[in-house]
Amino acid sequence: MVTRRSFLKTLVATTAGASLSGGTAAWGATSREKLTEFEYSAVKLTDGPLKEQFDRIHAAYLALDNDRLLKVYRQRAGLSAPGEDMGGWYDADGFVPGHLLGQFISGLSRFASATRNDATYAKVRALVEGFAATLGPGDYPYASSKASTTWPCYILDKYEAGLLDAYQIGKVPSAKDLLSRVIQGAVPYIPTVGYDRGPNSPKQAPYDETYILPENLFNSYALTGEPEFLAMAKKYLLDKEYFEPLAQGINILPGKHAYSHVIALSSAAKAYQVLGDPKHLEAIRNAWDMLEQTQQYRSGGWGPKEAFVEPHKGMLGESLTSTQNHFETPCGCYAQFKLARYLLRFTGEACYGDGLERVLYNTVLGAKDPSGNGDFFYYSNYHPQVKKSYYPKKWPCCAGTLLQDVADYLIGIYFRAQDGIYVNLFVPSEVQWTWNEMPLRVLQRSSYPIDGEIGLQVKVPQPTKFTLHVRIPGWTESPPKIALNGKSLDVPAERGTFAAIRRRWKDNDTLQVTFPMDLRTEAIDDQHPKTVAVMRGPVMLVAVDASQGLIERPLPLPEELKPVPHTPQTFELDQSGEKLRLVPYYSVGDETYTNYLVKM
Repeated sequence: MVTRRSFLKTLVATTAGASLSGGTAAWGATSREKLTEFEYSAVKLTDGPLKEQFDRIHAAYLALDNDRLLKVYRQRAGLSAPGEDMGGWYDADGFVPGHLLGQFISGLSRFASATRNDATYAKVRALVEGFAATLGPGDYPYASSKASTTWPCYILDKYEAGLLDAYQIGKVPSAKDLLSRVIQGAVPYIPTVGYDRGPNSPKQAPYDETYILPENLFNSYALTGEPEFLAMAKKYLLDKEYFEPLAQGINILPGKHAYSHVIALSSAAKAYQVLGDPKHLEAIRNAWDMLEQTQQYRSGGWGPKEAFVEPHKGMLGESLTSTQNHFETPCGCYAQFKLARYLLRFTGEACYGDGLERVLYNTVLGAKDPSGNGDFFYYSNYHPQVKKSYYPKKWPCCAGTLLQDVADYLIGIYFRAQDGIYVNLFVPSEVQWTWNEMPLRVLQRSSYPIDGEIGLQVKVPQPTKFTLHVRIPGWTESPPKIALNGKSLDVPAERGTFAAIRRRWKDNDTLQVTFPMDLRTEAIDDQHPKTVAVMRGPVMLVAVDASQGLIERPLPLPEELKPVPHTPQTFELDQSGEKLRLVPYYSVGDETYTNYLVKM
């Protein structure tokens, strides 16, 4: 085992002359970004299914007992450890002891910033301070003993995310110093080299994921100015094995662990933002295309049995009956959301908003709510005739990413640009920001995706000129209708682009956009063209409580599907007196459902 001092000294020496000065200004990030994210505090959900889930998830995690969350750390440190055991993966004898604490701190910090809720801020502070008290003189950060630390890189990355968020938006000033202590305390227990996960991994932590570390190490350097964190970020970039082949257009995804290799793409994105090497941008753009064209179910999810498949061999279609573990949902969504937002920021291209929307509505929005005692939804299941269920072990990895996912709904809706604002998602909400030293707001009213009508009302203290960009989804088959204050506007609005409306906006000006919401089918893969999902707008419809005979029979889809009166987003197909009913996947509760049907 190397010492902390020798490892960091070697890292800094190997990158001498290539380091940047500390602080966020050193990144020059905006020079590589066409768009920027809003702060969590700038966006507010006002209605609809996203807000309902947002409020439920906030309440569920706020109710978790702090003593239970900290117990395994206090036990390891020899401190008084009141509270019940967490159980499952989280306990001292669990699969990955204490693995969720950093994600809980991160997600709760995001909710605190979004809601300005004093109890949530207090919970973040209590968890950070409670964790700090367990480190001891050597700053050992893990919940398990030094001889049995499981996945030290995996857990360290989550600590970093939590402490970065706690300091930057969670109102915990001590988290900055604690971040440095935790990283340095972890150094003797993480691998000294970066490597890909797989059969050729070195024996030192063979199943750990060094390649997920760089994104938050870059962020940690930006906050602290510690040069060794920059050196570590560079060292653990998976360039040779992963990013460089992707940049060359080589599809090396098949066989790789799905979630960890998609979350690793955020490290390539951060490397491009920080270092400016175009290979990292090419890598994430190409990887996105490979995911979309060769790996995705129509839900937007990917990775049956947590692995990428060989393309053009019908393996997605075959997976429908060979497994019930089709998409590692909260974790996979977290990786997909982050990648989509990076690509939107770098390129300003609407296709990445389309992808973000698809995976949001058809996977994590439909996740079964946590039980309150460690039971969590893990896999989306696309096997015929199934029900939504919990993972068999308590406190799995998706218990951390679910909290972060739902908080991150806010920062995927709108983006800032030099000429104005981009509307990426259609969600009842409002956003506020300062434009040329003037406070502005946009209020979005909509029943989307029940219908395709969007209203965007501008609130300005005096007439102000800026551009309002609205995403025109790639799934639209005919042009949308766009009107300003009730009068039709003739503006370019091709699908797969952002329509740009530039004008001197007055208070209460309202832009109305209406998208056609036609039914269509999409095949699961190119080897199973008749195995289809029924789509309406961005939403995947599923058959509920259907007979085995109907789901196996070739059906006239979507032509003979008829809307059910007074029941939004519900459609029926009558086959010789037997009815097939379809509803959005995200609205399914305890019904038996089937995602894919056979088309005539």
